[in-house]
Amino acid sequence: MSVLVFGSANIDETYTVSHMVARGETLAATAVTRRSGGKGLNQAIAFARAGAEVCFAGMVGTDGQFLLEELVAAGVDVTRVRVLPDERTGVAVIQNDTAGDNCILLYGGANRRMTPAYVREVLDACRPGDLVVLQNEINLPGEIIEGALERGLRVAVNPSPMDEAVPVDLLERVDYLLVNEVEASQLLGPDMPSGDTWADVAQALGSCFPQTTIALTLGGEGSMLIRDGAVVVRQPALSHEVVDTTAAGDTFTGYLLTALERGDAPETAMRLAATASAITVSRPGAAPSIPLLAECEALPEK
Repeated sequence: MSVLVFGSANIDETYTVSHMVARGETLAATAVTRRSGGKGLNQAIAFARAGAEVCFAGMVGTDGQFLLEELVAAGVDVTRVRVLPDERTGVAVIQNDTAGDNCILLYGGANRRMTPAYVREVLDACRPGDLVVLQNEINLPGEIIEGALERGLRVAVNPSPMDEAVPVDLLERVDYLLVNEVEASQLLGPDMPSGDTWADVAQALGSCFPQTTIALTLGGEGSMLIRDGAVVVRQPALSHEVVDTTAAGDTFTGYLLTALERGDAPETAMRLAATASAITVSRPGAAPSIPLLAECEALPEK
């Protein structure tokens, strides 16, 4: 089994600020960096560093060559990436405050230039049983999911950022669904439990998508794994200094799915994913903050 991450690659421009800028406010940043990012790129690197055989499919402009170099350096196959001479690479403008929280403004650029022909070409190169992973920073998510299922491929979806382009009607047919608390609320809509615990929210997700393995991440409150409509693992958040949370969810996705797909017990897989995410948030940046498997295994349990 190999992993195909079908997703976004961005140039991340990160501004360190004392607080998130408000409407009409001009705020001086204390630092600025330019690094690789994008949920697809981050997840591909996380899969590779977790030990998976991974290929990345997506589109960049000619200004994104350094992103491809970073993917290759991490052990990711980039032979299916298209470079578009007439479009800029996607850009994320990130505010990162002193508490380690962030807010992100996206310009899709080349990420929004997928075509049905390109989707077919990429999926036709996969083998039955391969895992296709996608997010919602690219166009044609419905076509990718349907095409993957038609070819007997396994599918994992992280519907982030959540909007009307997410093919909700297809999510009950995918193998994995990975959401945070905001995305869970948006997915459930009127079915979202009111005033109850996150366990109730997890149960509601399981009822809506009973055939799907669901990971619900809750920031400082940890995470839950839902299978066959029921919560099977509750993983507490691990204590670690918080510097930058940008790639925490993408790291969790890559490490969790790699562990589950290689047959690790759910408890072991969730613990590994939580450990990797804890290391990630202790470092600045997105893709550069994602740890190696050896770092996760060397971290003492707390």
